[in-house]
Amino acid sequence: MSEDLELVKMSKRNDLEQKALQFIMNTGFDGILQSELWQKLRASSREGSRIAIKLEGKRLIRREKELRNGRWTYRLYPKRLPARIDSIADVPCLMCPDNPRCDPSSAISPQNCEKLTEWLLSISKNESRALGDS
Repeated sequence: MSEDLELVKMSKRNDLEQKALQFIMNTGFDGILQSELWQKLRASSREGSRIAIKLEGKRLIRREKELRNGRWTYRLYPKRLPARIDSIADVPCLMCPDNPRCDPSSAISPQNCEKLTEWLLSISKNESRALGDS
């Protein structure tokens, strides 16, 4: 019987971890204070701290110490943001005249496309700077 109880507890922790990650990702570049997140998720600060440390350990979020109302807390930021349609709106493939002939097995392919490579490198640099990665 105690094994069943432990499985239920683990499931609830995983659910809370997933909810926390989703919420953090939805805050985008602004992040959220750890204390605010646990209030919104109706979790204890102890439980919240453990989840934040676990998500940070998995490299899904980053935590930055912040002084708020005279107390130290952490602001939580996502390492990755959810995909949005505007993130690919300016991909060069959409307006490329070679698009109908572009295929991984032909001479015209994504693997050797300079425009696509330049675009990918530019969005990669912008995303890294915005998320604080080095």
